[in-house]
Amino acid sequence: MTSAKTLMQLAGIDLTPPRLGDSCLVLIDIQNEYLAGPLALPDANPAIARATALLARARESGAAIIHIAHKGQPGSLFDRSAERGAIVAPLAPRPGEIVIEKQLPNAFAGTDLNAQLAATGRKELVLAGFMTHMCVSSTARAALDLGFRTTIDADSCATRDLPDGVGGTIAARLIHDVALAELSDRFAIIARGNALA
Repeated sequence: MTSAKTLMQLAGIDLTPPRLGDSCLVLIDIQNEYLAGPLALPDANPAIARATALLARARESGAAIIHIAHKGQPGSLFDRSAERGAIVAPLAPRPGEIVIEKQLPNAFAGTDLNAQLAATGRKELVLAGFMTHMCVSSTARAALDLGFRTTIDADSCATRDLPDGVGGTIAARLIHDVALAELSDRFAIIARGNALA
């Protein structure tokens, strides 16, 4: 029995992750909202630790860095004027780093992300953030349509448990793994361990 292959493997596409210094690191929705309350992610803290290390390497290497933050209604989820909507402290943007607020899962929708990326002249994206199955996935899918080559740092992403539609629950880890498997078929290179340098 042969092992399954992605469409990208079957097409012979180079799946080598890019050098960080040649890339744009896009950090998606790594906000306090995911640390407590109804959207708390079981794997948020390990993902934040991993993303913090990734951001440090990206800064050292000269990568372009863009922070994405979901913007909700005042007094509701992702209220950017409240602590819950703030980007987590270890990943706080530095002066000169771009911050883009969005209102839809796809970080390109209704924002100037595409223009900001075009201004860098780089076509390699590295995505990290929350949630794997939602905003990371929809952004990676849109990036393909816009001509970007996308890599997702798997350990810098996390998601939450979801209802299975028949009274049960699908565990966050399974949702995360399936979302990455789907994306690996055609939309993104999935980097694990220390593949990004």
